[in-house]
Amino acid sequence: MNLGLKDRVAIVAASSQGLGKAVALGMAREGAKLAICSRVESKIKQTAEEIRRETGVDVLARAVDVTDCEQVRRFVAETQERFGRVDICVTNAGGPPAKQFSETTVEDWQAGVNLNLMSTLYFVREVLPLMQRRKWGRIITITSSSVKQPIDNLVLSNSVRSAVSGLMKTLSNEYGKDNILVTNACPGYTLTSRLDELSGKLAKAEGVDPEEIQARWARQVPLGRLGQPEEFANVVVFLASERASYLTGVSIAIDGGFVKGVY
Repeated sequence: MNLGLKDRVAIVAASSQGLGKAVALGMAREGAKLAICSRVESKIKQTAEEIRRETGVDVLARAVDVTDCEQVRRFVAETQERFGRVDICVTNAGGPPAKQFSETTVEDWQAGVNLNLMSTLYFVREVLPLMQRRKWGRIITITSSSVKQPIDNLVLSNSVRSAVSGLMKTLSNEYGKDNILVTNACPGYTLTSRLDELSGKLAKAEGVDPEEIQARWARQVPLGRLGQPEEFANVVVFLASERASYLTGVSIAIDGGFVKGVY
């Protein structure tokens, strides 16, 4: 299937590793030009070089703190100047720390809002006018299956990511007339450094090995295993494509069936 992504311009945030890197590589394999960022300059430049070697696509790589509005503005502006357009924006950021409500502080909540909600807001404020002018756009947030089914010990993520989903649903209604499609991609338990962090914290609390925690999670998934970043990225690449032209305002769980709800 020709996804129609060749020479499209895609921004992928927090893409030096994990899900973001897998998405960026997936876009590049379809011929999209890339603007990628992460906090650590050395890591994002290394990722850019890996993608260039494998795919030959043009990659702009910058160190960006996505919780800083001005840094996001400059990054989007440089992408527009470099490539002449922005067609696709995949927002992404690390997750808040694993905690129960009683362990959280006001500062934790403020940091969580800045990390996940405000970072998404900063990107969409910058890219929406660019997409409106061309009457074509895709905005995809990497959130979590927790927006469909809250996950134990992740009260910060459960709450803040749900706010992101509310924002995206609203944007899908407001900007559909401009042919800008807005969706949420909701990973389940996927083998990334974030999963290692969460399993390590739980393992320490319970006095067991992290592998035991991950095996427990896998048993909760109907497919009987944890996901691979590439499996998640394949869905995001489709959502960004021409073939997803009548799909907007939805939150899609890419979780091996972990979420037990009907929708």
